[in-house]
Amino acid sequence: MTPTSRVRFEPVEGADRLLTPAFNEFLAALHDRLHTRALRLRADRARLLADAHAGRRPAPLPASEATTGDWKVPPVPDELKKPGIEISGPCSITSMFINALNPGPEGERAEGDLDDDEDSGGHRLIDTVRAASNRLAAVNRELYVNDTERKREYKVAPGELPFFMHRERGLHLDEPDVRIDGAPVNAAILGTALTLFYAGRAQADRGQGVYFYLPKLETPDEARFYRELFDACRERLPFLREATIRGIILVESLPCVYYMEEMLHALGPYAAGLNAARWDLKASIFEYVMTDPKSVWPDRFGVDIKTTPFLSDIFRRLVAICLKRGAVPIGGMATALPSNDPEVNRVAGEAIRRDKEWEAAQGFLRGWVAHIFHMKTAADPFKTLIASGFKPSPDMAKPEHYPVRVEVPAGPITLEGTRRNARMVIEYVEGWLNGRGAKGIDSLEGKPGVHPALMEDLATGRMSVAQIAQRVLHRAPTTQGPPATHDVALVKRLLQEELDDILARRPKDATTQERYRKAVKIAMRWIKNYTDLDFRSLGSYTRADLDRIAREPDAF
Repeated sequence: MTPTSRVRFEPVEGADRLLTPAFNEFLAALHDRLHTRALRLRADRARLLADAHAGRRPAPLPASEATTGDWKVPPVPDELKKPGIEISGPCSITSMFINALNPGPEGERAEGDLDDDEDSGGHRLIDTVRAASNRLAAVNRELYVNDTERKREYKVAPGELPFFMHRERGLHLDEPDVRIDGAPVNAAILGTALTLFYAGRAQADRGQGVYFYLPKLETPDEARFYRELFDACRERLPFLREATIRGIILVESLPCVYYMEEMLHALGPYAAGLNAARWDLKASIFEYVMTDPKSVWPDRFGVDIKTTPFLSDIFRRLVAICLKRGAVPIGGMATALPSNDPEVNRVAGEAIRRDKEWEAAQGFLRGWVAHIFHMKTAADPFKTLIASGFKPSPDMAKPEHYPVRVEVPAGPITLEGTRRNARMVIEYVEGWLNGRGAKGIDSLEGKPGVHPALMEDLATGRMSVAQIAQRVLHRAPTTQGPPATHDVALVKRLLQEELDDILARRPKDATTQERYRKAVKIAMRWIKNYTDLDFRSLGSYTRADLDRIAREPDAF
């Protein structure tokens, strides 16, 4: 059997143009080399979680060359050292990708573009194919779409583009619509292969660096997996042998917090930096402490990185490790979306500015933003502070000053907090069923006060589900506001009440209404999984799986 005949894929639009015999031979070689290893790494993750639920949480590793040796990451390309902002969004949605690459309302472009096929992607083969095609078109400055429905054309504006940060799906996911010898291909292998084979070649031909964000990593062995993946791609693709390929590790799991230095070391010649991924980190903490009745969190909306000491120190440690090892520290996301109400925009802008001023003062070089409207507001604190001559102090480069500890944040447990999580999950799953991995959501919709909609992605859905499940699992009582004990009946009631309120505010067409009803059924299943300590990603379900769940009786 030839390598190309081993690969089978669903005939989604555009797939045959990318999954060519030459590409399939390349993909099969990567699969043969790394697929079994990816499965072992997943099993290792499962053991880490099982140990945590048995009372043995992750802890620092013994001292090693990675923590005691006098080493640095290879010199970081100059463009990755620029202060300012990166704009993030799904690169499979062409209009959003073009908007991200173009100047904002004040005429400035982002320094970098996080072209995402992970947390804000749709996790279907069609999304991965579109992402790979759009990345290549963006590098070639050919990205274009004519939206006949909105009567708008989208094209890349003249001028220097942001540098590209490619984010593929993680190694914990498969792509069931691409199979090798009958087995689904690992999603991280597929996405990385597509990007390097197409956009990576175009970037290498132009002398550009090919940069990746590496999502959901938990251990040094997983960082080593990416090192071997990049090595294998270089060996198979001659045009990559002299190319610059670098990765920034997303610190979005509790184990990774303990192993940041070891993971940079394990990534070796491809290491460039660390990113403070806030939402997924909180979700991961929930998952690791889920069985501990003493670790029930207050409403997540009040848990601010800046004012929660143990979370602040995790990210100060991240910066210290980067300073010590010559890597770049990248901050978190500003998610507010623009509003027609100037007061909403003013309040959102002030919150973003305070947040980014804090990050800049901790030593972060850049943060992320979800929309070009707030891009300059989010970028200026980094640029202004560094232009003033600010240099991190020697103490800021000492990780030992910021030991890792995991605590329960201060704050109330309220019915309103659980209700907001319930609404968030319904709205997010509705967007997912509509083919979107990112959606603007106002969890306080209809409530008094000034509150912008936020661009929410899979991380927020995961975090909302985890908090609801944790409260149900421990029958957590409210500590403020109306007295209540969290149980299944309460959660079902809140989901139904939020559904009724949402449907009263949405178009009355049958398709929209039915999609929201399906979303509630799927939300119940997702929450039930978490109470059973099954933290399977929504991204691992096919749309057929979700349709089936929506037809079945309630999960609880």
